[in-house]
Amino acid sequence: MNKTVLITGATSGIGLACARKFAANGDRLILTGRNEQRLMDIEKELTAKGAEVRTLVFDVRDREAAKVMIESLPTEWQEVDVLVNNAGLALGLEPAYKGNLEDWEVMIDTNIKGLLTMTRMIVPGMIARNRGHIINIGSVAGDAAYAGGNVYCATKAAVKALTDGLRIDVADTAVRVTNLKPGLVETNFSVVRFHGDSDRAANVYKGIKPLTGDDIADVAVYAANAPEHVQIAEVLILATHQASGSVIVRK
Repeated sequence: MNKTVLITGATSGIGLACARKFAANGDRLILTGRNEQRLMDIEKELTAKGAEVRTLVFDVRDREAAKVMIESLPTEWQEVDVLVNNAGLALGLEPAYKGNLEDWEVMIDTNIKGLLTMTRMIVPGMIARNRGHIINIGSVAGDAAYAGGNVYCATKAAVKALTDGLRIDVADTAVRVTNLKPGLVETNFSVVRFHGDSDRAANVYKGIKPLTGDDIADVAVYAANAPEHVQIAEVLILATHQASGSVIVRK
């Protein structure tokens, strides 16, 4: 059965890859992001391929804007079957004692509070219907900290704890909860982390073939389409020459 899939942070990277993969699967999409023009371009691309798409322009950090936009959906789009909490980012790679406080706030407000906001808005409807699936995009960084990762790693550790906690909360229902934990994925992630320094970002992937957004989206679509009695609780996805968040063999 085709599903209604809501994806946050859908304008690039893993979010955009998920949009394309779920659309190819025949699902209809609600795509959110901050960049209205990018959302319009993606909607045009996917509708040209036969997908049903609605776009909502807001920042997940803005709880009131998120509420207004979600409530603006037509009744026939209100029943979200799959929520992909993808919106997130890393900023900076400094030691904690040199960190930028504004960067910290953006990461915490996006990666943790934004995920909580969307969960609180969408999951009650899933509980009422006794069906649905929440897919949170965590990270290998949530398993163990790496040098300079301090606050970002902490936010992804929070994603793991929140995902595990939600799974416990809904265990008496048919709602499923998944945490996907990617390792090195070549998107604009590192460009954002280094505040637009593309040369520094390119060095992150030097000497190793990293994952792509499509690799993570493949797992998301698989988890969402597993048999109803199967809950893909957690998946760690690494490049072949990456053993952990901090062990990477470059050739």
